[in-house]
Parts: sequence; C-alpha cells; structure tokens
Amino acid sequence: MIRLLIAGAAIYVAYRIVREIIDEVPDDPLLLPPPDDDKSLPRQSAAMGVEPQR
Repeated sequence: MIRLLIAGAAIYVAYRIVREIIDEVPDDPLLLPPPDDDKSLPRQSAAMGVEPQR
C-alpha cells in the first residue's frame, strides 16, 4: 500500500513538472525562419515565344 502511495506521488510530481514545462513554451511561432523574398515572388505564367522576364 505504501508503495502505491509513493508511486502515485512520484507520477503526480512528474505530471506537474511536465505541465509547467509545457506552459512555459510560447504559443507564437517565433522560431520559424522569415520567408525568403525569392521564394515568395509569384511565378510568371509561360507564354509561347516570349523570353522569361527576370
């Protein structure tokens, strides 16, 4: 019976520690890299007989 109480207390403490760590993580995606300007430009549609504009 004492072992169950000790195991339950250890599991509860581990649960509370994990919850605190999760709560400290910000919700904003600050770690995402900014979009690259070259990749964000829209693609030009191809037209027959027209050189691509760069």
